[in-house]
This record gives sequence, C-alpha cells and structure tokens, in this order.
Amino acid sequence: MATKHEQILEHIASLEVGSKISVRQIAKDLEVSEGTAYRAIKEAETQGLVSTIERVGTVRIEKKQKENIEKLTFAEVVNIVDGHVLGGREGLHKTLNKFVIGAMKLEAMMRYVDAGSLLIVGNRYEAQKVSLEHGAAVLITGGFDTSEDIKQLADDLQLPIISSSYDTFTVASLINRAIYDRLIKKEIVMVEDILIPSEETHHLFTHDKVKDWHLLNQKVGHGRFPVVDEQLRVQGVITTKDIMGREEHLSIDKVMTKNPITVMPRVSVASAAHLMVWEGIELLPVVDNHKKLLGILSRQDVLKAMQYIQKQPQIGETFADQITSHFEEEKLENGNLVFRGEITPQMTNHLGNIASGVLTTVVAESGCRALRQLRKGDMVPENITVYFLKPVQIESIIEVRPKVMEISRKFGKVEIEVFHQGILVGKAMMTAQVIER
Repeated sequence: MATKHEQILEHIASLEVGSKISVRQIAKDLEVSEGTAYRAIKEAETQGLVSTIERVGTVRIEKKQKENIEKLTFAEVVNIVDGHVLGGREGLHKTLNKFVIGAMKLEAMMRYVDAGSLLIVGNRYEAQKVSLEHGAAVLITGGFDTSEDIKQLADDLQLPIISSSYDTFTVASLINRAIYDRLIKKEIVMVEDILIPSEETHHLFTHDKVKDWHLLNQKVGHGRFPVVDEQLRVQGVITTKDIMGREEHLSIDKVMTKNPITVMPRVSVASAAHLMVWEGIELLPVVDNHKKLLGILSRQDVLKAMQYIQKQPQIGETFADQITSHFEEEKLENGNLVFRGEITPQMTNHLGNIASGVLTTVVAESGCRALRQLRKGDMVPENITVYFLKPVQIESIIEVRPKVMEISRKFGKVEIEVFHQGILVGKAMMTAQVIER
C-alpha cells in the first residue's frame, strides 16, 4: 500500500499543468498534516513536477526532460531582463522554445512566430496582439506599456506579456547568454534518466524453469533477463549462453549467473558505460539500496545517451581529455605501454616549453592506464613526483613509457619515463589507489 507521501506525489502528478498547489489545500484534500504535504511538495519540485514562481506560487508544470533542460521559463526571462509583467501572469511557468526579434513587417514576422516562442518587439500593438493569438508570449523593449485590450488577451490566453527598459539588442543578448549558461550547467545524464523501468521490462523468477526462458525469448526476441525473487530483489542475470544445452525442467536459479553486476539509479551514464564496456556486459540491472529491481539498462540505451550527450553544446572535453587526445597508445611485445604525442601550442608555457601541469597530466594518465592492464577498477592518483630533466619545446614528439613497479588489491606504484628523440627528458613516480568495482 502506498504511503501518504507517495499518495501526495501521485495526486500532484495527476493534476493538470498550470494548476496551483498549496500546502494547506493538499493537507485538506488528502487529510494529511501540513508538514507531510510540505515535504511531498518539495519532493515534487525536486522531481520537476512543480515549480515555485515569485508572486504566483507553486504550480504544476510539465516535467522537464533532459532535452529541454536548456529552455528558460518566462518567469526566469522576467528576472534576466529586469522586466515586469503587464499581463498573462498565469503563464509564467511555461517555457520558451525560441525568441524572435520583431524588426520586420508584420506579415514576415508572423512566419517565424509560433506557439511557445517569445516575440521581442517595441510598442507595436498589432504585432503584440497577433503574436499572442499565435500562442507566443511578448517582450516589449524600451520600457513601453501596452493597451488594456492586449493585457486582457494575455490574461485570457495565459501568455505573459513582459516589459523591459532595455533595448532589443541588450534583451536578446541577455536571453541568449542565459540559455548558454543553462547549457553549461546542464545536469549530467544519470542512469535513472534513461533506464527502462521495471514495469516495462521482462524478468524471470528464480523458481521459473528453463522452458520459461524459451517462451519469454520467443515473445520478446532477445535472451537477456534479470532474475528476481518474490520481493523483486535481483538474484542473477540469465542469457542465451547460460541456457545453451540445458534441460528445460531445470530451474532458472540453477543456470543463471549469480551475484550480477548492478548499478544504482544516481550513477552517471558515463560511469555505467565504462562499467559495461570494461566488464563486457550487455544488460545492467538497476536496483535500489535493497537490491530491488527498478529497471534495466542495455548497452544500446547507454550508447544512445552518450551520443546525445556528445551532441550537446555544453559537453566538451576536459583539459585532461584535450591533452591526452594528442597521444597515441602502443603496446610493446613485452606488454608495456608507450604513449607518443606532439607538444601543441596549447600545452606550452610562455617560454614555449611543455607546461608542468601538462606533463603531470600526461604521466598520471599513462600511469593509470598501465595499472588498469593489471587490475580492474578505477585508479585514483594519490602522489606524483615529477622530475624535469630537460626542457621540451613546442612541436616536439615525446614518448611516455610507464612501468608498473608494484600492485596490490589497494594500491599501485608506477615509474614513468619521458623521452624526446631517445633522450630522457623527464621522469616521474606515481602511487595510485585502486578502487574495485
């Protein structure tokens, strides 16, 4: 049976977008304390179901998806342009898809104005009216007011009409900058954002038989399934490989892979992708703290999410990625690694030599990769001592040769040598902690 908290969240989710929500009303309607109602509303805000807007209150909003996170609400636009609302205050929670600068004839302007957009215009009453009728909000520049008829129309359509004292160029620049900042701060995509929920997935129980796997395989067209107990706690994973050659009367718990690798919902997709590639698995059950199945993650889902992330303007390479992308890895016959790369202008200091931070990054990355060959897990450098023996100039080709000196379950020690034209130009010692997954 759902708890009071869950019942309130379900009630909020069932409300129409734009509905006002208050602690007192929720407490009265669902016969709960105001404290319980308040906590549930805050949880709904965290989930993106409601938004609290100044001078409006808490309203039910359309849950933001990852692809829309860069959009601004009209309420945020008001703050960005230091504006004030002339009408349509009930629509401040809505998001804008784009903004259009109304610096053309009315007929031409309307070709670009559609529902969900924002028209930036001066004191052109006809343009303001037609824009609202097309489902677009209006931002009036220059501090101008508008007619009472247009204000009433904005109220009726619940589309904000905002006035700002700034000129058109300044307003457009401020909004564009805000969208760009929002892109930069876009949340990291998490497993919970892309998982296939348990209600939509197929699973087998530990007491099911091999023949049940065959039936499910024929029904859905694939052979990888999580295996759960009666409380939906994940006990294993079963694949075609586990089934091959097995008798149909055998129970699933006798042939499944036990203690499978699982992931929590608040793990980043990038981390899950690394785990799946490293371990060579195609299916990753997503569980809560009690190992209860919340959903599954397939490699295809992860690849799609990673492709989406890479397409986002704010997602770029880190400094470490930019540095190491210029180096190629080669594995020698003795199993040791060698990294070769060119010193680009961005890697140098004011004298044209390789910067100390760049060299430290290169040796740390090469040392971690050498350790990963011998131990599965994440390597966290704890101590690096770098010796600069000779200066390395811009456009030089260097070789970085890591050599693992010692490795245990918890720690690894690596010696790294840096060469230019066969001459030793740098040396480092690194110790790293091994974090097993």
